[in-house]
Amino acid sequence: MGKVTVKLPGRRPQALPMNLPPRGLRREEAAEYIGVSVGKFDEMVTDGRMPQPKRIDARKVWDLRAVDRAFDALGSSADDEFNEWDEVANDQAPSQIRA
Repeated sequence: MGKVTVKLPGRRPQALPMNLPPRGLRREEAAEYIGVSVGKFDEMVTDGRMPQPKRIDARKVWDLRAVDRAFDALGSSADDEFNEWDEVANDQAPSQIRA
């Protein structure tokens, strides 16, 4: 597998395979990774829904795997519990359609 240079916003280019994200994420990257604003990410770190960063000298770096585990542990909303595609996948007729 060849290597390509990947340019992430605010980072030096890195020689990583295209399918290999960096293990450590800056705060902005971690927030973007889970789909929230930096302010919301900070709130989630403060209240424990997201992990604390690791320290590398003066830098704060979030472990991608720890962010993944924290994101997986987040609860889902009631709307997420019903998915008509689950019935289709089980060869059942959808009982209702939600808009």
